[in-house]
Formats: sequence, structure tokens, C-alpha cells
Amino acid sequence: MTPLLLGHRGTPRLHPENSLIGFQAALDAGLDGIETDVRRLGDGGLVICHDAQLPDGRKLDTLSHADLPPHVPLLPEVLAWAAQTGAYLNIEIKPELGRGDGRTEETLDLIRAYGLGQQVIVSSFSPLQLLAALQHAPQIARGFLYHRAYVIGGCNLVPPIARRLDLAALHPHFSLVTPEVMDTAQREGWRVNTWTVNDAGEGRRLLGMGVTGLIGDLPDALLATRSTS
Repeated sequence: MTPLLLGHRGTPRLHPENSLIGFQAALDAGLDGIETDVRRLGDGGLVICHDAQLPDGRKLDTLSHADLPPHVPLLPEVLAWAAQTGAYLNIEIKPELGRGDGRTEETLDLIRAYGLGQQVIVSSFSPLQLLAALQHAPQIARGFLYHRAYVIGGCNLVPPIARRLDLAALHPHFSLVTPEVMDTAQREGWRVNTWTVNDAGEGRRLLGMGVTGLIGDLPDALLATRSTS
């Protein structure tokens, strides 16, 4: 299987992150697709944005679509783009507080509406978001994001979490990818997509360990991992 190479929020060193121009630039450079983030606006729309507020400090949950800068797209715009271009999407669903706002379920419904069920993996740092995804649309692949070791009393909690959530993939920070992680993933049949890989040598090392996907800011560095020179 050829490893997936995904632009982390598009091409953030060259274009505004999480923008359609950045997403298209990632594809034009030769990447397979992009990683992006979904949050809820105050008017109910699902917006593509990493943080809970814009750079000027305005909070997304107080804004409507009309308040957004022109380069900030809504989720349906990105799904339509992916349906047209064939881009692979890793959609990170940002955690909800309290009872939640239904962003997981609506995201999955929109993925299905655009016919992208086999072209998308949804990911989250929140097992509760992934459980909601499993219950709502079990056929859409899920990946568990983590940036630290989940170890209690010497027990690694990631494998039981992954089994309970029927995951397709683990999404660890690249510093957490070890031979033990790869052995477990290969035994369980989980893909391993890792972030944020901005060095070609590091990327080649990870691919040599069996990693199935690299997510990074620099298309040239990602593409160089496919070279053995």
C-alpha cells in the first residue's frame, strides 16, 4: 500500500491554513489530500478552523458565516471540493463541551451526502467524539489522535480504546511512533497516520517502520519521503 501524504491544514507555510487555496495547492504539489479541522459557528454552520477563535480574537461560537474572512470555508465547501478533485480527507472533529452540539453526527451526515464515505477518515483527540461517530456512521473510518502516552499503572490504554471504538487507524504524534506501536497496529490491523512530519529523513524513517500515512506542513518534504536517494 502506498503511504498517504496529507497536507496539514493544507499548505500553511505558503497559504492561509485551512483554506481552499491551500488545499488545492497541496493537491497541485502532488499530495494525496489534506488534514483539516471542523468546529461549530454561532449560526449553526460547520466551519473549517483549527482554533476556537479567529486570529483577531473573535470566537467562532459568536459568529455567522457572513462574519468570516473570505478564505475561511464551511465544511460543505470542502466536501464539494474533495468530491470534485478526488482529494483524500482526514477530518479532525474538535472536541465538544458538555452535552455537545452534534458536530460529529452532522459532519458524518454531510460526508455521506457528498458520497465521500470511502474517501474520508474522521479523527479526534476525544474518544467520546469517536464513540459518537461509531454509533452514528460505523462504516466511515475513524482514527484516534494522541500527543502523549496513555499509560496508567504500566498499562497502555491506546489499544483497548482503539478496540472499543473499532478504529481503522491510530494517529499519534510522530515522536510517539515506536516499534512496539507498529507491532501492535500491524497485529490488530490498524493503519498508523502520524503528524506533523516536516523532515524528509524523519518521514523515510517512519515509513520504514511501516507507518501508512504522513501529515505535514511542507509538501516537498513529504514528497521527498518517496525517494530513496
